[in-house]
Amino acid sequence: MSDGMALAGPDGALRCPWALSTDDYVAYHDEEWGRPVHGDDALYERLCLEAFQSGLSWITILRRREGFRTAFADFKIAQVATFTESDKARLLADPGIIRNRAKIEATIANAQVLADWTPGELDTLIWSHAPDPTTRPTPKTLADVPAVTDESKALSKALKKRGIRFVGPTTAYALMQACGLVDDHLETCVARSVPL
Repeated sequence: MSDGMALAGPDGALRCPWALSTDDYVAYHDEEWGRPVHGDDALYERLCLEAFQSGLSWITILRRREGFRTAFADFKIAQVATFTESDKARLLADPGIIRNRAKIEATIANAQVLADWTPGELDTLIWSHAPDPTTRPTPKTLADVPAVTDESKALSKALKKRGIRFVGPTTAYALMQACGLVDDHLETCVARSVPL
């Protein structure tokens, strides 16, 4: 794994090396990461999970994803926007999620902001920052995959300007990777540009 090249998994298929540490990662890598995600609620969920991941490993979030969904009403923007102080207290006591007050409050505040947007507006705003795939080199190793890009800086700035919290350029880029705005599967990875 030290050279950052795609590695063979248990089935012999080459994958991005980060995907091989756990079965949870293999499934996430093969079935979700880098696949296009559309819809305001679906993108809100990914935005929230990426914010909760900040400072933690993604596997921590992935393994608690169902707990997050239960705790945050399946990330339905309209429902989370109505959460009260008692909901905050409930969330801070919920062992099924990451009990970080600032991230919980940002998740609720972001829903309150997004509830006032036109349906489809979050989807449109996020996808308007997808770079032209023909201008991006295909990563051969993990060293070729950036942590931040001009597009992620612009997306972060646009979301912050509209009142969205906990979405710096690195989080914005992780969102872009997870939601298929960019394809950062390595050149020889079995999941690169897999048709949906």
